[in-house]
Amino acid sequence: MLKTLYKAIKRVLDIIFSFLLLVLFSPLLLLVSLIIWISDRGEIFVKDPLRKGLGGEEFRMFKFRTMIPNAHTELLKNPKYAKLKKKWKKNGNKLSTKEDSRITGIGRILRKTDIDELPQLLNVFLGHMSLVGPRPTYTFEMDEHLKKYPKDIKYLEKIFTVRPGMTGIWQVSGRNSVPLHKRLIMESEYVEKMNFFTDKVILLRTPYVVLTRKGAYE
Repeated sequence: MLKTLYKAIKRVLDIIFSFLLLVLFSPLLLLVSLIIWISDRGEIFVKDPLRKGLGGEEFRMFKFRTMIPNAHTELLKNPKYAKLKKKWKKNGNKLSTKEDSRITGIGRILRKTDIDELPQLLNVFLGHMSLVGPRPTYTFEMDEHLKKYPKDIKYLEKIFTVRPGMTGIWQVSGRNSVPLHKRLIMESEYVEKMNFFTDKVILLRTPYVVLTRKGAYE
């Protein structure tokens, strides 16, 4: 009963605050959108891959495009990026900003400041996400992970019972320095015990993490 009430109130707060923040940041969002479009006439937001959210359903997470158009497909299929793909796989599907040649000039600035994440406020308003929750997962990432850690499916199933968040326990507890296996355990525990006090602490810690780049893979 209490958890149901918590989720209902949290959704109302998500709608209110995401709307207010979208209005507040609208000049910046419009400016960045214009710069991205002028730079190469490509899509403003990342097209793929899709993310998994509430109920394991896939959705498009709005995020400013910081790479060349169709960057993920290019990495997987274009022979030009064969060496980069090999390094990406070896490093747990991650590449630093310095070594990833697909990243654009404006993209490096957006990543350095986390401004590329701001469009997710629209996902929060629409109900795909929450301000605070587990990090949205990629289907291919989870498929590969579960081959190595099949028992982690229990954590993933727990995580899929709530909306993913713009920020969350993973982001303020080390981000990319936390292995995926530990991240799932961490986020599953958050879902099990989630409450407004924990959400408040996470929200208050987020600006510090963004500004200090603590745990960011750069």
